[in-house]
Amino acid sequence: MNISSKAQSSAKKTNAASDKVRLVTLDPGHFHAALVQKAMYKEVDPTVYVYAPGGPDVQQHIDKINAYNSRSDDPTKWQEEVYTGNDFLEKMLGQKKGNVVVMAGNNKKKTEYIFKAINAGFNVLADKPMAIDKKNFELLKSAFGVAAKRNVLVYDIMTERYEITTILQRELSLLPQVFGQLEKGTPENPAVTKESVHHFYKYVSGSVLQRPPWFMDVTQEGEGIVDVTTHLVDLVQWECFPGKIIDYTKDIKLTSARRWATDISSSQFNALTKLNAFPDYLKKNVVKDSILNVYSNGEINYEIKGVHAKVSVRWAYKAPKGAGDTHYSIMRGTKANLIIRQGADQNYKPALYIEPIDGNDASYANALEEQLKSIQAKYPGVGIEKNAAGWKVTIPEKYNEGHESHFARVMEKFLQYYKEGRLPVWEVPNMIAKYYTTTAALQMAMQAKNSSQ
Repeated sequence: MNISSKAQSSAKKTNAASDKVRLVTLDPGHFHAALVQKAMYKEVDPTVYVYAPGGPDVQQHIDKINAYNSRSDDPTKWQEEVYTGNDFLEKMLGQKKGNVVVMAGNNKKKTEYIFKAINAGFNVLADKPMAIDKKNFELLKSAFGVAAKRNVLVYDIMTERYEITTILQRELSLLPQVFGQLEKGTPENPAVTKESVHHFYKYVSGSVLQRPPWFMDVTQEGEGIVDVTTHLVDLVQWECFPGKIIDYTKDIKLTSARRWATDISSSQFNALTKLNAFPDYLKKNVVKDSILNVYSNGEINYEIKGVHAKVSVRWAYKAPKGAGDTHYSIMRGTKANLIIRQGADQNYKPALYIEPIDGNDASYANALEEQLKSIQAKYPGVGIEKNAAGWKVTIPEKYNEGHESHFARVMEKFLQYYKEGRLPVWEVPNMIAKYYTTTAALQMAMQAKNSSQ
């Protein structure tokens, strides 16, 4: 492992505590770059420096920021200073007008951007994925080494840690009288399973999201197995081994991995991108002249510290009416299973369930009621409701902030670490372990004989 936890924990504090945060946005091509600025932060200067090639990607980003600035409810006050040109990266590195670079866009060069920004002394807040293949994984490891020497922070935007059902699933798993101990599981019946369903056609901030055409090119966006699965692998680590360092050279063992395509018709592509034809760089993936194969789906089976886990992501074109992106998660304990469901029965909103292994244990209900008090002290109003299989966790609506609001939570956490001048000792080795898992799984899936569903 290139980056030791000791090296990270002993890193000198940056001068961040006395330094106003000045944001730089580099080559924004994904709406997540704008969502970081959906709220204002007292520690952050309102002037943001944008460096990008000219074109629709940067214009859509500026349009979103302008929409936040002009909304009637709690408008933001960002002042965007935009530079467009083919030498945008060199300009950013040379002018160094900010100290924190936000990256969310085309992933083909993202790892290179991260490395160069760190080498120039910038802190980096990057959308996932920070690496989309094994080559970029090796470069990312090197980037973390440079960051330790330059005393700067590198952090990826893990919004799913702030979803309330996930938070409470983790909290309940830490109560031995409720959850017991995490099972070890088997490849056929993992101890932890996380499944995510997404859709290309969706609404963001009240409007239909226009996708850049490169989003459907896996050489630029990354395959599904290295993209959205980043969140799922992160949650497995964060929930099952909170505060523990994961060394990918010893603690991660891949069992199997597979990938398969979602078919996008030419008319669907037009609805997503507003383009009337597939760009030349996508034609290699077009079949029957009008169907684009997008390898946006993937599944990883692996062991982490001896625990069997499975993560999978699926992309469809558009959700059924009334539905949306969905998430399923189960943690199997010796006393109970903790399950998040988000299907039709839950009105496509995530709901958390506690299902005891021994349904006839009358003392379990009393233990649950007693142990729940510690969670209620942190999250007032959380309760439980009996059902046939166990209990549903009842959660006040105030905790259901929504995905877009979670970007502010990530930024607030990053600003805390920036002020302290360091990340928690486990974050860097665990980021490295996370990207090893996804990129090694892609390599395994591409080598598999049967890589389609």
